[in-house]
Amino acid sequence: MADVRMPLSFLDDVTADRLVDLFEADKDRLAALTVEFPGLYFDFSKTHLTPDLVAHFSAAILQIGLEQRRGDLFGGLIANPTENRAAEHCAERGEGTAESVGIAKQLHNRMRALIEVIEAGALGEIRHILHIGIGGSALGPDLLVDALGRDAGRYDVAIVSNVDGSALKEAIAGFDPHKTLLVIASKTFSTTETLLNAESALQWMTEAGVEDAIAQVIALTANPQAALDWGVDETRILPFSESVGGRYSLWSSIGFPAALALGWTAFEDLLEGAAEMDRHFRLTPLDRNAPVLAAFVDQYYSLARKAQTRAVFAYDERLRLLPSYLQQLEMESNGKSVTLDGTHLGAESAAITWGGVGTDAQHAVFQLLHQGTRLVPVEFLAAIEPGHDFDEAHHRQLLGNCFAQGAALMAGRVHEDNARAYSGDRPSTTILLDEVDPRSLGALIAFYEHRTFANAVLLGINPFDQFGVELGKEMAKSIEAGGQRFDPSTQALINRAMS
Repeated sequence: MADVRMPLSFLDDVTADRLVDLFEADKDRLAALTVEFPGLYFDFSKTHLTPDLVAHFSAAILQIGLEQRRGDLFGGLIANPTENRAAEHCAERGEGTAESVGIAKQLHNRMRALIEVIEAGALGEIRHILHIGIGGSALGPDLLVDALGRDAGRYDVAIVSNVDGSALKEAIAGFDPHKTLLVIASKTFSTTETLLNAESALQWMTEAGVEDAIAQVIALTANPQAALDWGVDETRILPFSESVGGRYSLWSSIGFPAALALGWTAFEDLLEGAAEMDRHFRLTPLDRNAPVLAAFVDQYYSLARKAQTRAVFAYDERLRLLPSYLQQLEMESNGKSVTLDGTHLGAESAAITWGGVGTDAQHAVFQLLHQGTRLVPVEFLAAIEPGHDFDEAHHRQLLGNCFAQGAALMAGRVHEDNARAYSGDRPSTTILLDEVDPRSLGALIAFYEHRTFANAVLLGINPFDQFGVELGKEMAKSIEAGGQRFDPSTQALINRAMS
């Protein structure tokens, strides 16, 4: 593969003007650095990108191999070379090879048929959905249900990922076990935390007098045989493709609780919104391509300005789980130290993603963003249509705060008292949704997936493996099994808390 350090060497000589000066010098800046997409508006103009920088980045990403790697991604070829696998989450929303799209459609039809069976009452009266998974098997469904399901009124949904029994206890506190559907989501159906939570939930149902508790279990997995061996009825197993990675899996049967809670039409709209973003990423010129431009912003601040973090603030309560979702997507995908060919990266990899919800965050962390010594690129998200019927003053103040923060970060303020001075020239991106609906949310999530992929191309790394999570898992199993000695600190903790 190409040495990514050479194509990006232009960053060594970049000297950036202040943001206010960039606007003053280029009257067309706003038009050049905003992207219109159905239901979404991306504003990159308050970053230090310029048309010249975009041209340099565009040439670099093409030289590094964007077209081939993007072709491999959508063509069902090996996009994950360390595990010798394709990465076919796009096929789940209809963008991939005819064979993979056909298989995904068949599995979606199977999921839809089971949902219709449940809605018809064939599994008894179901009012509650207890979804148990971890990582991508929980974060995606949780985001979808929390963002879109508040007014659905179809089922009560609780999603449990933490192996801490307190999480399960809280989730089932208001549930009737006789009216609960237990959904177990695990790609391998061997995830230790998930199966322990599932066994405890099944025990809760059995002890409450549910005669055939296993009949109220749905399994979502790429390993149907393991679910069958666990005791789940074959008709209640919803498979998905082995080539769909966990953190990219909400489009597959992992999205079952969202499809059930929101209704099938909403789930189809979600898929179509994502498919629209897939086509945008594949077909739009790089200087108008939202995921690619976002990746250029990320790499500029990481490599040229040495920013170590990226902050995401959702000025909409319905998107409150998005920062947590992005933490896994971005840091598990691109938190790597070797390139595709196994050599040391020699540059910074993914920034640390963090964030929160506006306006709460303004009274907690924005002090550092405005006057701290660390450069933190900020991303704001907001929606034009509110998610409530209260006085419109609520939404006007919310949006006003969002837009004011970006303006203040950029402009700053001179003051004779240094404690009251703002340096300004602090970058932000704003993503504005027309409304938080399934189609727009699907497009937004797919945008972040492709942005993550474009960042991986620029860095020359594989975003689809995650070996970094394995060592801790292995050691946890060793502690549980006993017999292995650890370092003195760890051994003392084991002896004190677990003996």
